Amino acid sequence: MSTASNATWSPLFKEAVSTDFRDFHECLDQDKRIAIHDVAGSKVHARMLARAGVLDAQDNEAIQAGLDTIAGEIRSSTFEWKKELEDVHMNVENRLTALIGDAGKKLHTARSRNDQVATDIRLYARAELDALGLELKALILAFIDLAERNADTIMPGFTHLQVAQPVTFGHHMMAYAEMFVRDLERVGQARERLNVSPLGAAALAGTSYPIDPDFSARELGFSRAFRNSLDAVSDRDFVVDICAAGSIIMGHLSRLAEEIILWCTPMVDFVEVGDQFCTGSSIMPQKRNPDLAELVRGKAARVIGNLTTSAALMKAQPLAFNKDQQESKPPLTDTLENVRGAVTVTAQMLPTIKVKAHNMRAAAEQGYSTATDLADYLVRAGLPFRDAHHAVAAIVGAARDQGYARLSEIPLAAMQAFAPVIAGDVVDVLTVEGSVASRNHRGGTAPEQVRRAAAELRALLG
Repeated sequence: MSTASNATWSPLFKEAVSTDFRDFHECLDQDKRIAIHDVAGSKVHARMLARAGVLDAQDNEAIQAGLDTIAGEIRSSTFEWKKELEDVHMNVENRLTALIGDAGKKLHTARSRNDQVATDIRLYARAELDALGLELKALILAFIDLAERNADTIMPGFTHLQVAQPVTFGHHMMAYAEMFVRDLERVGQARERLNVSPLGAAALAGTSYPIDPDFSARELGFSRAFRNSLDAVSDRDFVVDICAAGSIIMGHLSRLAEEIILWCTPMVDFVEVGDQFCTGSSIMPQKRNPDLAELVRGKAARVIGNLTTSAALMKAQPLAFNKDQQESKPPLTDTLENVRGAVTVTAQMLPTIKVKAHNMRAAAEQGYSTATDLADYLVRAGLPFRDAHHAVAAIVGAARDQGYARLSEIPLAAMQAFAPVIAGDVVDVLTVEGSVASRNHRGGTAPEQVRRAAAELRALLG
């Protein structure tokens, strides 16, 4: 078993740490994502110590300049990461001390890596959620654009994946827009809940130095400082919160992906996705696969797995900080990166979709999709709805037996045998256009309502 120096910690340790344990223990690949936030938190912490009289002005100035240099190195990817220093915090402190001398060793006064990492992760997550919020807005606007272009495009609506009633493709797209509006709200709520500063909680009990956590919170853009130091360092609810929101977002994207995959099959042939988001086959020359949709559908499972990991991780941890919490970073970063990527590419794909309106309308004619309209017609003619439902079911059964594909093909006399109140004007309610147009109320599928909903949502997004 090889060993590595344990001098990072203290003379307390007489044996060198196992190199295999060091490699298992270190988290630099994850920490590189939060490095710039670690520097930002350290700059504020130093300024707070100077205001409190714990650091003198000269040391603070040196620390600020040194941290600015380190931030530049991180942004330019020239910062030298040292695996033996284990994490971002020790790497930054080691580099700072190399740059400015003993003043760098004073930075960790009144602070622990416990409140430091909790602050860094929140800063990272907040910035990622802000970016995700903008990307979700772009996605919603892409749905609105597609809906407005297809407010009059008739397609079959489904329940149980069986033809149910005619709807418009625009209405269908606006349903997805509504899903992602809720997702946008979830992202905002998750951001609000995480926006509490842990800086100043130290290891778990606070600190004996005269710190000002409220100052640190304001400077870092948090809404407030922690109220309980134990909770501040051990809370990872926000990680689970973000993974939960991400799982729902990916669930919505996966539902869309599944429909696009189905719609692209030659047997359905409702849409065609742009070449930019399809791939071919290495053996079958004719293949045109909607691989983006398939990959999004697959990544949804991965993100849902991250939610399970993050929730299970915290279920048995006693207060306060435990090393287990290091494992909260991978599900968080993986969720944010994959959700943001999926949202972005889906928003780019939507404008490339070619809608095959003729095929959609022909499909809407199948499955006796205007049967409910006929039942409503009978109700307006005076029948109780349950009797109307029974009569139309009998008419549909007869149509199937006699080989009629659409209700509009059934002779009037044949329908009157089941419901004598049916008159010649029934033809008007049996068309898919008439069915769609009749749903002319808020939230309905009528083209006028699709355009209204799109305009309202566009205005809401600003």
